[in-house]
Amino acid sequence: MNQVKMHGVSVSLLLGLAVASAAAGAGRVTLLRTPDHGIQPQAAVDNQGVVHLIYFKGEASGGDIFYVRKRPGEQVFSQPIQVNTRPRTAIAVGTIRGAQLALGRNGRVHVAWNGPAPDQGGYMAAPMLYTRLNDAGTAFEPERDVITSARGLDGGGSVAADNQGNVFVMWHAPRPGNTNGEAGRAVFIARSQDDGKTFAPEKLALEKPTGACGCCGMKAFADSQGNVFALYRAASDMMNRDETLLISHNQGVNFQIAYVHPWKIGSCPMSSAFLSETKSGVLAAAETHGRVFFVRVDPATGKVSTPVSPERKGKYPVAVANARGEVLLVWVEGMAWAKGGAVAWQIYGADGEPISEVGRAEGVPAWSFAAAYAQPAGDFVLVY
Repeated sequence: MNQVKMHGVSVSLLLGLAVASAAAGAGRVTLLRTPDHGIQPQAAVDNQGVVHLIYFKGEASGGDIFYVRKRPGEQVFSQPIQVNTRPRTAIAVGTIRGAQLALGRNGRVHVAWNGPAPDQGGYMAAPMLYTRLNDAGTAFEPERDVITSARGLDGGGSVAADNQGNVFVMWHAPRPGNTNGEAGRAVFIARSQDDGKTFAPEKLALEKPTGACGCCGMKAFADSQGNVFALYRAASDMMNRDETLLISHNQGVNFQIAYVHPWKIGSCPMSSAFLSETKSGVLAAAETHGRVFFVRVDPATGKVSTPVSPERKGKYPVAVANARGEVLLVWVEGMAWAKGGAVAWQIYGADGEPISEVGRAEGVPAWSFAAAYAQPAGDFVLVY
């Protein structure tokens, strides 16, 4: 184990440099580098306190996804397991087309990602790939393309899973017969009721036309109450690219619009979205006007809080809460096409007011972003 001295204190380098930032009344934030010099980390914690993490390795145009986990009391993550059984079938280019992670019944790991477009057919033939961890938890099953008819995958797809055995793979693509460009795109959902063993053919998530910003990512999520969410950027015409939250109260059968955050912009910002659960509802984080923000959503009442933003330029937000209701908002700054940047973060109280200064650390690689999760004691871990 390597050691480094910081102001006379010995600090262990486990998976990478760990840094702590503390503020009065706020949980501590510990920074970790992504295992094995990977990029695009995504993390989730199951009901047993096990931390699950996926990340990307390889060429940005065609690489591999890896999975690690860390049980309570363990100091390091497990040895990595490759997620994709066919090598170099994951994409990091554009940042928002990479793998997404969901935890389902009994903590089963589900992963979905944009597959590469074939030489013949281009993006209109690109697959939406899905796999799950096997029953033994030792390997991933061969990935499957869940698209049966709604071709035209461009921006990132997503996956969600609940504790009843339902799994939802979602993506946006042109409606059948579309002649209206991005305004004719829509969100589709393929649903499994047997823990991802089989999927029904995809259906429109919402009949109302909203369009979808072609190169923007999206996030699907299922909370512990069985509600299913989808957060994506609509595109009703060239200028209206509103971040839009859908919610389903019947396990993905029907959706309705729960929230819209407007943005008039004449080009695709290649933005991402994030959803997570708190004790009092769901956090939805996204980017608008070049800044990141989050809102609190009460699925029972439909009430959505006033957006909270650090009021500085940023992309690729992540928002997670601890047991005290404090929210860690994480984003990246200074990123551009094929260019890295810095990770930044701030902690907010249950009232939405900041209770820490903005923290910042250089070293986010090109095409990457950060992940975060809360620990039982209320501290936060940020992986970048």
